[in-house]
This record gives sequence, structure tokens and C-alpha cells, in this order.
Amino acid sequence: MNLKEVHTSKLFRNIREKVPSHEITSESLRLGILLAIVGGFLDAYTFICRGGVFANAETGNIVLVALGITNRDYKSVFMAALPILAFVVGVIVTEIIREKSIKNYKGSSRSEKFILIIEAVVLFIIGFIPNTVQHIFVTTTISFVSSVQISSFRRLVDSPYSTTMCTGNLRTASQAAYLAITKNDRVACARSIRYIIVILSFLVGASLGGILTVNFGVKSIWTCSIILIISKVLFSIDEHRLIEKMHNFGK
Repeated sequence: MNLKEVHTSKLFRNIREKVPSHEITSESLRLGILLAIVGGFLDAYTFICRGGVFANAETGNIVLVALGITNRDYKSVFMAALPILAFVVGVIVTEIIREKSIKNYKGSSRSEKFILIIEAVVLFIIGFIPNTVQHIFVTTTISFVSSVQISSFRRLVDSPYSTTMCTGNLRTASQAAYLAITKNDRVACARSIRYIIVILSFLVGASLGGILTVNFGVKSIWTCSIILIISKVLFSIDEHRLIEKMHNFGK
């Protein structure tokens, strides 16, 4: 690293120590909203025009693998196993990118920004694939994208969450709401509201995905690429803002 990169890395380490986590873009509610919209959109997209499946979660595919083995339908086992394998590969790719980013850039958000770009590019390419192509190739690719997103953005301010499925978010929102009501816990109340907003964002994304996919077909997925590019821009804006705040803090 050159002197400028070393200086920037030190700034980011200091920023993360001094600035509350909710101001870190990768854990912010506004990024969670955008990514949840993408998650909901992708489920609606794959269900409507890519084989009637939900490609974001692998629980259903694991069940299909078990049923295929039981019925000795090994073709079904193979087809259901492909998205699972893609999901695993996505996790591994994310960890490799994160490790290299930490090693080379010492705490910057380069890995998250790079992953957003990867997602945007892959989904943009999918928009060119006609629905005459076997759906398994597209749903497997989207499983990879989903895995990368889940592995990269795992915290919402102070709690774990998911941007591509709602079960865990719904459980945490309900638990936090219970604590807020019964214990008058303001922190739990804020947490519950954040999770509810993310769940509603997923719902909005699914609705948007349904409307656009019905009207524009396979190319509607480009909407997700646009949202992901906007998310990447958020990082650049926040980094500039936080660096300025750090400079002002040192004066």
C-alpha cells in the first residue's frame, strides 16, 4: 500500500471506533431497505418467469433433495442440489473477498462495495437470458447472488438480519416488540421498528417485482441492478462524509 492508502485505512479504523455502528453503511437501515427490496424482487421474479420457484432460500431445495433420494429420482436430486451448491460457493467467494479486503485495505468497506458491483453485473447479465433457456441455470445463478448478499450484509445496526428472507427478521421483530411492550424497553422498540421496516421493504420489493416482471418479463431484473448501484453510491457518499467528520474531529 502507498502512503495515501495507509492514511485512509487509519482514518477508517478511527471512524469505526468513534462513529456509532448505525452510521456505518453496511449496517445501516437505509441500505437494509434497498437490499430487502432486491431480495423481495428476486423472489417474485423467479416465481413468475423463472420456473415458479423462490431462489433466495435453500430450505425448499434441501427438502427436494431429500424427497428425490426417497423416490430414487436422482435427476430431481441433481437439479435441487445445484442451487444449494451455488449458495455454498457464494459464501466461500464472499469470505475470500472479505479476507483480501481486510488484508490489503485494513478495515475499509471495499469488499462490500465490490460485492454490490458483482451482484449488479450478474443480475444485469441475467436480464439478457431469454426464458426459453432452462430455468435451473438462472435460478442457480440467483442463488449465488443471494448467498453473496446474505454473507456480506448480516447486521442491522446492532442485530443480525437477512435481506433475502423474512422468517428470522419476523421472529426478531416479534421478540423485540414483546420486550418493548412488556418491559418498556426503548432499545427493543427501536429494534422492532427497524425489522418491521425491512420486512415491509421486502414486501414492497416483491410487489414491485411482480408488477415489473409481468409487464417487462426477464429484463425487469435490471431494476435490481439499478438499486444495487444506488447502494454502492451510498457507500461512496458515506465514506466522504465520514472522512470529513474525522478531519473535523481532529481539528
